[in-house]
Amino acid sequence: MDKTHGLTGNALKLIAIAAMTLDHVLWILFPGYQHMPWLLALHAIGRITAPIMWFFIAEGYLHTHDFKKYALRLLLFAFISHFAYCFAFGISFLPFVKSVFNQTSVIWSLFWGLMAIRLFDSDLKTWLKFLLLVPILAVSFPSDWSCIAVMAILYFWGKRESFAKRMIWMMVWTAAYALVYFFFIDKIYGVLQLCTALSIPLLRLYNGKRGTWKGMKWLFYIYYPAHLILVGVLRLLLLGNAGVMIGG
Repeated sequence: MDKTHGLTGNALKLIAIAAMTLDHVLWILFPGYQHMPWLLALHAIGRITAPIMWFFIAEGYLHTHDFKKYALRLLLFAFISHFAYCFAFGISFLPFVKSVFNQTSVIWSLFWGLMAIRLFDSDLKTWLKFLLLVPILAVSFPSDWSCIAVMAILYFWGKRESFAKRMIWMMVWTAAYALVYFFFIDKIYGVLQLCTALSIPLLRLYNGKRGTWKGMKWLFYIYYPAHLILVGVLRLLLLGNAGVMIGG
């Protein structure tokens, strides 16, 4: 991509924020797994968000000047977002009350994806890396996008020399998530997860630049839990204390 054209990191993050907000509001306005074609089309747009998040965790690792601060910030963000996410969708703050799925936000998986990169970027023996990856996948499993997010992030970093390989592996891991959704949650929404492919042309336009505004990082950290709290308030006003998705 020509560095003078395309989309900056800030632009991609704004697209992710817009798609995420649309998706989350739709879960409240049309709770459960409803199959109206137009609603499915709008939820498909929401599948853009996760790959952009995964991509920028890998990019963040490559460009951060202080890994410890980056990791601690993301862990704190995951802790705060847990309560906002559960409140938004009517899920118990205590995990595994009703389900093993969607027990906390995707930020928990983003943190563990970062840890997985750190693990595989270490000097440990390969067999030990894979052995230590198992508990990382286990602890991230109950979150939104589950341990699939960890694997996608790891491959975004590991295959960074090839955009095509990054996208192929993203779709491989998305397909694994789609299969779980298909067999255990909802068949149509399982297929819908494959719409992460909509993010590919957007990521292809990334020009490698952050963008001129340096505040985007903090905007996302604030916006993510803040918008979930507002979504939760909307849920209470429209639906009472009912849960609106699996896990609630």
